[in-house]
Amino acid sequence: MPLFSHPVPEAVVAYRAGVAIPAAQFLADVEQLADAFPPGRHVINVCADRYRFMVGFAASVRSGRVSLLPPTHTPEVVRHLAAFAPDVFCLTDGDCDIELPRMRYPDFAARPEGPACPWRVPEIAADSVVAYVFTSGSTGIPMPHRKTWGRLARCVLDGAARLGLDRPHAVLATVPPQHMYGFESSVLLPMLSGGRVCAEHPFYPADICALLEATARPRALVTTPIHLRALLASQRDVPQADLIISATAPLAQELAHESEVRFQARLLEIYGSTETGQLATRRTAGELEWRLWPHVRLALEDGRAWVRGGHLEQPTALCDEVEPTDAGHFRLQGRLADLVNIAGKRSSLAYLTHQLFSIEGVLDGAFFFPGESTADAFGVTRVAAAVVAPTLDAARIVEELRRRIDPVFLPRPLIMLERLPRNSTGKLPRQALQALLSGPHLRRA
Repeated sequence: MPLFSHPVPEAVVAYRAGVAIPAAQFLADVEQLADAFPPGRHVINVCADRYRFMVGFAASVRSGRVSLLPPTHTPEVVRHLAAFAPDVFCLTDGDCDIELPRMRYPDFAARPEGPACPWRVPEIAADSVVAYVFTSGSTGIPMPHRKTWGRLARCVLDGAARLGLDRPHAVLATVPPQHMYGFESSVLLPMLSGGRVCAEHPFYPADICALLEATARPRALVTTPIHLRALLASQRDVPQADLIISATAPLAQELAHESEVRFQARLLEIYGSTETGQLATRRTAGELEWRLWPHVRLALEDGRAWVRGGHLEQPTALCDEVEPTDAGHFRLQGRLADLVNIAGKRSSLAYLTHQLFSIEGVLDGAFFFPGESTADAFGVTRVAAAVVAPTLDAARIVEELRRRIDPVFLPRPLIMLERLPRNSTGKLPRQALQALLSGPHLRRA
């Protein structure tokens, strides 16, 4: 299968600072970087510039190397990665404190003039292992999941058809390319569908709006619910988009509808996981059911939902409770680990968080389960919540929640914060939430 799908040397592959990068330059950069790599066969690519990340990944594939995509770069995770692949090195375009051999991304702008690289898009064997993505196992040790080129490409191309990308879009993303969602949607999707990657990684609403406005149409915004919420709450005049893609956390239907109105674009939510890649999509503003990728099958076995077929490397159990409605559709009921049972009453953290967001004045928040070690004198473990609501106090929030949820699910404690400890994809790592249960945060609760 081809390394990328742009048909002619002049086709635009990416934009950096508003400057178009043609496919011929991309191919030349890939070939030069592949030749400059050190001997190690495994690469951790931490380039913040999305174009450089894409060149680094393509050069790794071209030279038979394997990219490692861990969930974090903590010393403990890096130690496990080094044990998994002793020859691993780090490709970086900025300051890097990862304790591994490092290669700095070269300055190709300074390369001497020479003969143009012949125009021939490399073909890559479909069964070539090109990446390992890692999830945190029950013991905290990173668990590798193999990704072959053919199945990665099939997932992305099936997704392009499902997302309605019948013509190449420029893709601007607020998520990093090292995350599975960002990797598939902001790098592989434009790379394999003839689209254009925007090199920047905007975070603040003003930056997102400015870059989107400057991006040629048709243009797609790849983002998360937390970024959408912050962007719309800023009350800025947002530029028109042609497509919005959201993932990493459940998207409220109200937020999806407001986003479509403000951006004057369809918003499609993606369902998937690190292990499986993207699996399904829905237009959240008007749909409850998820539509599976072509040839992916879903079945309930012994109380668990399993997916197989299509682009999947192997049958995989989902971590969510789902209800199949027909061969190609399902409804999401919640994460298995999301379910809470207190005093015989059941709810889900997602439902409780949704009720929290329905309170006027709450900008951000999350319910979470502290763990059995926090049980009270009666042996009952309560849920906790962290909230960002500058105009409200804790008593008012509890009063509003009491109107919406059973009292057994009222948060104990309710922790008021200036901002939640979200990571770069908008997720709330469990460890960060647990850390709120000690120290000054708890004393202020």
